[in-house]
Amino acid sequence: MTAETSQTLDRGLTLLTLLADHPEGMRVSEIAAELGIGRTVVYRLVVTLEKHALLRRAADGRCHVGLGLIGLARQVQPLLREAALPALRRLADATTATAHLTITDGADGLVVVAVAEPPRAELFVGLRVGSRSGLEDTAAGQAILLSRRGDSRPVVAPPRGPGAVASAAAAVSVPGIEAVVGLYVLTPPDETVLTELISARDAIATRLR
Repeated sequence: MTAETSQTLDRGLTLLTLLADHPEGMRVSEIAAELGIGRTVVYRLVVTLEKHALLRRAADGRCHVGLGLIGLARQVQPLLREAALPALRRLADATTATAHLTITDGADGLVVVAVAEPPRAELFVGLRVGSRSGLEDTAAGQAILLSRRGDSRPVVAPPRGPGAVASAAAAVSVPGIEAVVGLYVLTPPDETVLTELISARDAIATRLR
């Protein structure tokens, strides 16, 4: 038996997802055409979402996602951290490397939401929760970009210079979340390390589903 759903709520959430994919904003007429519903219906959705700060309208009439979503998003990070830390600690212990869970932040950025340091290691990276980087700057970002093309293979980035460390990352396959499990290691990881990385990735994905 198919569970009953709210058509209005479904349309509102679909509208927000559509706007998230169009950072340049969209007019009511464009939203209506994209969703295949009437302008009057879209206008009511826009007014309701705007009232809750989940949507904002610019001076030119284009609709954008609202700042109210930031507050909601902040509540997600502690949940992700709690779900990820057990697997990250096992990964850090097994590989003697710094392990982390990183999620996308905006259209082209990343933010670290959980970190586990190994109890015994030759190197401590000192990665902090809240650290940010560009989507194309790290193995984590490259893993995200690969996952958008349906490729879940881990990505390895060699050291970029003297004193630098290697990194590896694998995207977590969970609907609605773009996240990666990553490692910072002294030397490019071998198959054993990559197997541990994939195992941690899969364990975290299972907990988040």
